[in-house]
Parts: sequence; structure tokens; C-alpha cells
Amino acid sequence: MELNKIRNELSVKGKNGMGFLLSAVVIWSIITIIFLQSLDIQQKNIFMLFSTGLMFPLSVAMSTLLKVEWKFTDIPLAKIGLYLNLAQIIYFPILIWAIIKSPNDAIMIFAIIIGAHFFPYGWLYNTKSYYVMAPVISVLILGLGLFLDGENLWLIPLSMAILLLILFILNYIDYKKKA
Repeated sequence: MELNKIRNELSVKGKNGMGFLLSAVVIWSIITIIFLQSLDIQQKNIFMLFSTGLMFPLSVAMSTLLKVEWKFTDIPLAKIGLYLNLAQIIYFPILIWAIIKSPNDAIMIFAIIIGAHFFPYGWLYNTKSYYVMAPVISVLILGLGLFLDGENLWLIPLSMAILLLILFILNYIDYKKKA
């Protein structure tokens, strides 16, 4: 029972990671705009990767707007969130392979990696929204990727932005119940 109390405290203080989610909505919206441009697919993929560099500064700004606490020295599980986020980088060789060998699939693979990495946050923040949305995002994006042609790849980042916004709303509801 003590563990659930700690997880709920982290959930409330960190607001279920909503600052990062809101930043991700903005970044996937930017990626949507990139994929709507009449650029070569390799350029789109490079700009997609560059846009992710906005994640940390944008997350700091969004977390400030949402009044999220950043210092969790009193919560033993706080560092796990950082490790879970860094763990997704291990999958980036798959993304690099896709950019080189199958450039039209890179956006789908990137979106699946991002969607799937949310799953353990369900445990960390003691909320079902991450448990539900991680596989939903991964499967929906896979479905889109299987059926889209090169002209309509912009639907993948647009779908990610919408799905992340849904995840944000679900996390907000969970946060309000706990707070």
C-alpha cells in the first residue's frame, strides 16, 4: 500500500507527465506541417528528427504553465521517469535503419516507438490511461502506416498529435481525481 501512495504522490506532483504530453502534441503538430510540405522524404525525416530537439525546452515551458513540480527529491521513484524516457532511445537504431532503408516507413516507426514507450508510465503514475493508450497508439499508427501511400504520410503525425491530446485529457481527468 505504501508503494501506491508514493506513486499517487508522484502522479499528483508531476501531474502525470502532462507537461511532456502537451509538448509532444506541439511537436507532432510541427511534424504534421513538415510532412505536408512538398519536400523530399529524406528532408522530411531529417526535419522530423530536428523538431524533437524542442522537446525538453518546450516541456519545461509547458510544465511551468501547468505548474508542475520538477524537484522530487522526497519521492524515491522520481528518477525512474527519467530512465523510462531514456529507454526509448535504445530503439532509435530501428528508426535510423528506417530512415536509411525505408524512408517512407520512418514516420510510422518513430510514432510507434513514441507511443509504445508510454506503457510503463501507467505503473509509474498509477494511472490506466498510459496502459490503454500505449497499445492503442501503436496499433492505430501501424494500421495507418500499412495503408497510407507516400502522399498521405502527414496523417500519421496528425493522428499522433490527436492521440496524444486524448492521452493528455485522460491524464488530466486522472490527476483531478487524485488531487
